[in-house]
Amino acid sequence: MRTQREQWAGVLWLVFMLLIVMTPLFPILPQSAITYAADKEELLDINSATADQLKTLKGVGDAIAEKIITGRPYAKKDELVQKKIMPRAAYEQIKYKIIAKQLDELIGSPPSAAKR
Repeated sequence: MRTQREQWAGVLWLVFMLLIVMTPLFPILPQSAITYAADKEELLDINSATADQLKTLKGVGDAIAEKIITGRPYAKKDELVQKKIMPRAAYEQIKYKIIAKQLDELIGSPPSAAKR
């Protein structure tokens, strides 16, 4: 009969071997976090994008791209749905890929008046 110490050693060995075999199957960061980080860097500004750039977004064709351009400027990106530029379902597919930059963000903030 095996001693309790030998039994625990066997269990620990089994756990260790399972960790070695299973580790490559599970990445440290979930794929969605990696995708979100990559997408965040490539946000498309709906206030300055061209029709061709807008059409690269899923669900945006010629008609919606033209509506987006005609409806400018946007204070917030969800105005695409509020102003009925596009359906909510289409917006939900692209909302993490777009941004609505304001005019001062595009050209830089105006200089403040000098104090006298």
